[in-house]
Amino acid sequence: MENQAPPPDPEALVELFYSDKSLFGTYVEQAEFDLTKTARQLLAHNHHMTVTVEEYHGSLVDVKVLETRTNDRFYSRKILLTRQSDDRVVQFGIVRLDLESIDALVRDEILSQHTPLGRILIQHDVLRRVELSSLWKITAGKDLATCCEVPVGHDLFGRTAWIYCNGKPAVELLEVVTDS
Repeated sequence: MENQAPPPDPEALVELFYSDKSLFGTYVEQAEFDLTKTARQLLAHNHHMTVTVEEYHGSLVDVKVLETRTNDRFYSRKILLTRQSDDRVVQFGIVRLDLESIDALVRDEILSQHTPLGRILIQHDVLRRVELSSLWKITAGKDLATCCEVPVGHDLFGRTAWIYCNGKPAVELLEVVTDS
């Protein structure tokens, strides 16, 4: 039986990389029907975002790790996913991974920072389940706007979600798409 985790706290995830949260921006929870059609397609599901954005954009994506934080149990990173076809940013993300919840081989590949997380879990056939927690309308602060290549104050959409690996809550996610 899986351990059910509480929903990821977007504030806790943002605070991992932003001592001044205004640099990230502000966010308000949204119902699915309040999102644009594109944002619903990209965010309102229980699938890996790597696969979803690759299908939507018709291009494989690369991960660009902007910052990391590690302690004895958790590895966190602030990332961008970019299209291989033209290097355009398609997603911003903050990920917090419980290092004790995955095998060493998978953990080492994630820590190498060369491949998107979802692709690693799929390629290693890790028994996983993605669980959408909440949908968000995000007004971009200075850093998020720069990362997503949009003006400060631009409205973006995102989600918080869990990835359960081998029945354990393993990965907390805050994912923001650049198309809406």
